[in-house]
Amino acid sequence: MLSVMCSIRTHATAGERPRRHSLDETKTCSLRALFVALLLTLAGCAPPVRPPARPPANLAPPVQVPESTWWEVDSDIGAASLAAKESAMRYASGAMADWKSRIQKRTETNFIPWFTDFWTQQWLAMKVAWYKLSAEEGTDPTVKRLSAYLQSQYHDRVLEPVAREIDPDEVRAQATQRYVQRLRAQLQEIPRRYGVPVDQFDRRIKAIPAIALATQPARTASLYEILHAEPITTLPAFAALTAQIRKNSGTTGSGPSDARISPVAERASEILIDRLVTSGGASAAAAAVGGGAGVIISFGAAGYGAITHEKERPKMEAQLRESLSLALDDTWLDLMDNRATGVMAEVYDLSERIEGSLVKTLTLPAPLEPAPRGIPLPGDPLLNDEKSDGEGLSGNGQSVE
Repeated sequence: MLSVMCSIRTHATAGERPRRHSLDETKTCSLRALFVALLLTLAGCAPPVRPPARPPANLAPPVQVPESTWWEVDSDIGAASLAAKESAMRYASGAMADWKSRIQKRTETNFIPWFTDFWTQQWLAMKVAWYKLSAEEGTDPTVKRLSAYLQSQYHDRVLEPVAREIDPDEVRAQATQRYVQRLRAQLQEIPRRYGVPVDQFDRRIKAIPAIALATQPARTASLYEILHAEPITTLPAFAALTAQIRKNSGTTGSGPSDARISPVAERASEILIDRLVTSGGASAAAAAVGGGAGVIISFGAAGYGAITHEKERPKMEAQLRESLSLALDDTWLDLMDNRATGVMAEVYDLSERIEGSLVKTLTLPAPLEPAPRGIPLPGDPLLNDEKSDGEGLSGNGQSVE
């Protein structure tokens, strides 16, 4: 286009005389053509002009949850905790009933036959004699030392094998897991039930403490953290809680502690010592031990023969069985009911802290109502005083003048 324009300018118009361009005019025309071509090129490469973006639509305002709804939410959280605790209790009760049954069976088939065996009694008689000979003057640790020995035997023959099948520590861990799972399932329904935004509900349960062993963050956890930990044992605060419970109970992870089975061993020791003293076996064994090398207790030396032993064995078994049964009942009740060290200790700690924090939010002062006014009887001094002031009550409780 520009070349045509330039050529037009090189020719004369009608009636005019043609003239020749000078060299300067030719250069000027070429530069103009180059400049216009450059502008057209740049215009083609430029992005298309877009219309201005529309302003974003107004965002919906956050949902305002009334306080009355939060009260209902908190009430449902507390009810869910109670239901989850009952579910965990049913599991723990069933598991520990099985544990108790297995303990009873193994005690009957292993420990009692071993303890009442003739040769076991002779061996224990030697132990009693040795304990008495090695005791310092003025002390008699026989029962205590024999009790410790029987504890180890009871643990090895009864508790440890049963713990490989049903471990009270494992029952406690499973009960806690069931509580958390049941609570999680029920709390997931609450936001939808009341139309509460999930983010607001999460903020709500983040403010509810579940573990608070100390002021350090590593020993505290909220309800939100308990529900979202997979598994719960990954929480440092929960690990600290478990360690504290085990420390208080004295367990090592394989069943009841020595403190719990100590009554069993002590009672068995007392039965054995009373029996040996009565039969003279302890003094005979002591004399044998004092003989020096090769401690051998024969039937005659012990003063207690196998025939006599077999006659008295049923009575001995009955005494030991009764003692062990009572001790086992106490141990089972302690494992089930002790809120600080039993198999429900973790569940109780979690649920009581959660429910306790909800009680504070659910408790409102009751509205005060005016106290009912009594109807004075005729001749009541109070009525006479009120009438003297120009005020009183009629017989139907209405004011009179």
